[in-house]
Amino acid sequence: MKCNFHTHTARCNHAVGLDEEYVLSAIEAGFDEIGFSDHTPWPFESGYVSPMRMRADELEEYVLSVNRLREKYKDKIKIHLGLECEYFKDYIPWLCATGEKYGIEYFLLGHHFSPDEEHGLYNGRIKTHAEIERYKNDVLEALESGLFFYVAHPDIFMRTYGEFDDYCEKASREIIAKAIETKTPLEYNLLGLTHCKEDGMKEGYPHSKFWRIAGEMGALAVVGIDAHDPKAFLETEKFEKARAMLESSGVKLVF
Repeated sequence: MKCNFHTHTARCNHAVGLDEEYVLSAIEAGFDEIGFSDHTPWPFESGYVSPMRMRADELEEYVLSVNRLREKYKDKIKIHLGLECEYFKDYIPWLCATGEKYGIEYFLLGHHFSPDEEHGLYNGRIKTHAEIERYKNDVLEALESGLFFYVAHPDIFMRTYGEFDDYCEKASREIIAKAIETKTPLEYNLLGLTHCKEDGMKEGYPHSKFWRIAGEMGALAVVGIDAHDPKAFLETEKFEKARAMLESSGVKLVF
């Protein structure tokens, strides 16, 4: 099976293309299944409006669009409905109720901010051990919740951190161990390779040392395109190369 469950839409304000264009590109690239998992809205009590996720009043239309495409292309590809979410504890009851209301099939854990988006730090700009510790603890608690299909970009803390030091290794081992304990796959995130080049980093995320440890420990894994452009589905060589690397490293590919 050739699958990708990490697909965004233009509603998040940093992706391009029509929903249908993502489906058509996936079909062209030979995918058997895809899942839309755009950034979930959150009901921020202060009225804060996020610049990097859909608004709450766009969620219903998002669901209708995905469901229309699911029906239209049911003979060519299987389409799933999901959301990518942080673990914002105060809003998890809302997330669960919203998922049930709209028939959301799965949640991806994409923990971009700690402790929250309004007041916290973007976890792709971590610089200190204390910031890694906070990110790690949030991810561990999220994994224990059992809410998430898999962990998107679990090593995002390496985006601009620099050297993969002893503290990074310790945090990585704890995240990987908890993922194994809870039988939750970890995502090898292909968009991170692009971010690494944009940031001028020799290596950011996905980080080879994180994935070496994941292989040694025997973690479950998936390859996620994290598509923000329909053309991302057409980079089939990158996708297959990542799968081959993971298979040889010792991780257990789920699909």
